[in-house]
Amino acid sequence: MLKRLGTRRYAIVLAWILLTAWPQGETQATRNSPGEAIRDVTADGAWCWFADPRAVYYEGKQRGTYVGWVTRAGDIQVAFRAADTNRFRVTTVRENLDPDDHANPALLSLPDGRLTAFYSGHGGEHMFYRTTVNPEDVSSWEPEREVKTNTAGEKGYTYPNPYRLSGENDRIYLFWRGGNFKPAFAASDDGGHTWTDAQTVIEGPGQRPYVKYASDGRESIHLAFTDGHPRNEPSNGIYYAKYRDGAFYRADGSKIAGLNALPFKPSAADLVYDADAAGARGWVWDIALDGNGYPVIVYAAFPTETDHRYRYAYWNGTRWEDHLITEAGSWFPQTATGEVEREPHYSGGVVLDHADPSVVYLSRPVNGVFEIEQWVTHDHGASWASTPITERSDQPNVRPFVPRGSARDIQLMWMYGDYIHYTQFHTALRMKLIDSGHDDR
Repeated sequence: MLKRLGTRRYAIVLAWILLTAWPQGETQATRNSPGEAIRDVTADGAWCWFADPRAVYYEGKQRGTYVGWVTRAGDIQVAFRAADTNRFRVTTVRENLDPDDHANPALLSLPDGRLTAFYSGHGGEHMFYRTTVNPEDVSSWEPEREVKTNTAGEKGYTYPNPYRLSGENDRIYLFWRGGNFKPAFAASDDGGHTWTDAQTVIEGPGQRPYVKYASDGRESIHLAFTDGHPRNEPSNGIYYAKYRDGAFYRADGSKIAGLNALPFKPSAADLVYDADAAGARGWVWDIALDGNGYPVIVYAAFPTETDHRYRYAYWNGTRWEDHLITEAGSWFPQTATGEVEREPHYSGGVVLDHADPSVVYLSRPVNGVFEIEQWVTHDHGASWASTPITERSDQPNVRPFVPRGSARDIQLMWMYGDYIHYTQFHTALRMKLIDSGHDDR
């Protein structure tokens, strides 16, 4: 046991030394041997779960995955992993922005193969973005720009979520939490050079709705959201709405409001999880679309702050079905001795494979340590089969994420390491590769 602990900790330290020793923009190989399925992405990286996509797969002249994170120093970094060579190129796109896991960048692939990264501090004064100069190359970036519009208020910008709709002439929609602490958006019809005025999307009695987004990339953007924060709301339900062709709709196609009639109240949308009836607050984690275009939502419910439960909600074309996936233990932050946990609703995390939302990845405690598992359903959540991804770990494995469009490269990514608070973390990012029989997998 002592030998296993020492080897793993030595490997993490060695990976950090190798990463920080490379000059800016240099290409580097990961420390792992070609046969390993689980590998390190970076020894210094973290992310929250409300700024997405954190990673995207792209296939052009080369195939690979872009991924972004924030370091302990608050640097915003973006990397490209070439799938065929298992080599990373890492670039710091902004130094010393905010040493807070809420500051991780959200990535958007453009039609010409370039990449745009959006990022802000936690309640930052500015929403920044940068675009790569050349397709499939993160070594050089255009000058930093700002989205110079926001909703009124003093809460700044948090949680960028960019989406591009090919059916609207590649119009870019950027969502974030705005100055009034509510979900906001602006749109660009010229590739991000100019933006429409910011609009509030959801306005309700809750303090600050939390939103997860998904898109088909063509004509629709789907939202799963809460009344507010489970710490502040005595009842915190989960709701659903979708954007299409200038308006928001419920899952059955009935209209909620046009863009000229925003914001709408949560009560106008679909109620997916009734927290009052269940007697347990909820917090949304992910939303994806199945092969029929129907939305699937995963979330955590909290009968108590030490009893987290992951649930799976599915629109069957007529109504919402809702099933328990598994019990998920308590919060994952490592509460300091003698202190009260500041974020007792921080679950280990549960996410969907957006290419196949019958597949769920989640983090829960196993023998006292948070491990990553894959859970699969063939009946829309009524029954489940599970497989471990990590086992016998020394430190917590949390906040899994499946790269968007990742059909031929990385199966899964997650955080690994010590985490006290969103401003106090010492975490690495890890990945599990898809086993395709290639030598580099």
